Amino acid sequence: MTKERLTAFFDAVLAIIMTILVLELEKPSEVSLKGFLALKENFFAYTLSFFWLGISWINHHNEWIGVKISEKTLWGTIMTLFFSSFFPYSTAIVSKNFHNTTAQLFYGIIIIGVTVSVIITTNTLIEANKTDKNILEKLKRMNLYLKYDLIIKIVAFLISAFFYPPAIMIALLFLTLIFVFLAILKKI
Repeated sequence: MTKERLTAFFDAVLAIIMTILVLELEKPSEVSLKGFLALKENFFAYTLSFFWLGISWINHHNEWIGVKISEKTLWGTIMTLFFSSFFPYSTAIVSKNFHNTTAQLFYGIIIIGVTVSVIITTNTLIEANKTDKNILEKLKRMNLYLKYDLIIKIVAFLISAFFYPPAIMIALLFLTLIFVFLAILKKI
């Protein structure tokens, strides 16, 4: 399979997932400011999930410029899409049960699953692009960022499990803002 075909497949599936997210938004019981404010957790979970998936899409495209892919890359991408496909479901659950430990941990498992699968995919790209020094350096830098990202998510997951359930979403918000900041500075 060509890189272009895999990228098109990734784009299509991610676009569908992001569209389904909005369909899962709860409707207000009354159409008023009070009605919309009652759904603040719902909108927060939707917004966070949407932008995090958007960042995944941006990273995917930035990371794949000029790279060669392998059969392993195909499977890593499928694994990433598998975990990503749970976003509408996990977002709907966490938005209705924002302070529930189990709901937050389920959301955290999906977040961590996507991150681990992206690290695995990036490792397959590193392996497939050993001979191109510039691409290799870029991929290794992204992989390092992803590993720090994963550590923060695991710590937040543990805090969610034992102390404060929304910690995983707060960590994801923090990491999203960090990514946007680094992207603006062109560090990623």
